[in-house]
Amino acid sequence: MFSVPTEMPAADRARWLAEVSEALEEARLVLTSLPLNDENYDLASDLHVRIEAARFEVRSLRLSRSVQARDENDPKWMKFAPWSDANRG
Repeated sequence: MFSVPTEMPAADRARWLAEVSEALEEARLVLTSLPLNDENYDLASDLHVRIEAARFEVRSLRLSRSVQARDENDPKWMKFAPWSDANRG
């Protein structure tokens, strides 16, 4: 597959993931518009599965990046329950 560059600013990373997502959607639309016969059906089916897997991976990366960004900005006290040992003392 591919990996998301981690050293880019969050806005650039989000834009990059959006571009990848758009390209995968275009590929999916092109593939589904092709006339298929018995000879190329298996190949097209395999390609469709790969495109869908990549789309889900990009979606997962977009969600994990948004959650990760929020976690980095949370105050430390939010990471502990009030009854945990970390808050005593």
